[in-house]
Amino acid sequence: MNTSPKPSVLFVCIHNAGRSQMAAAFLHHLSGGQIEVRSAGSAPADMVNPAAVAAMKEVGIDISAETPKILTTEAARESDVVITMGCGDTCPIFPGKRYEDWELEDPAGQGVDAVRSIRDDIHARIETLISEPLPATK
Repeated sequence: MNTSPKPSVLFVCIHNAGRSQMAAAFLHHLSGGQIEVRSAGSAPADMVNPAAVAAMKEVGIDISAETPKILTTEAARESDVVITMGCGDTCPIFPGKRYEDWELEDPAGQGVDAVRSIRDDIHARIETLISEPLPATK
């Protein structure tokens, strides 16, 4: 359970190298620290996708120091909102949590040109997420 008074959001994708990293960076940046942000992957890659790093740098957000993290039961349990991006049945489900599944193209193996549209889609979804009241477990 989230012990912070602010809401907590966990972004999960398979490799935690592209979509979830971009989503976490946008949410952290746009929320101004008002939301606790986590990201993880069910099978983390060795490094963040260079095309995702380049695409985010174009909009002034540096994710080059981020590293893919393994999805843990604790991370899901401690988050108020869990947003999955193609991790399927590997994402743990806990009662009382808000779950969303965002169908997004996987940026793995794609160049910056292709990743830009994925980045922009994620940005729009984060803007919508921030505009809605998020639950905070106290």
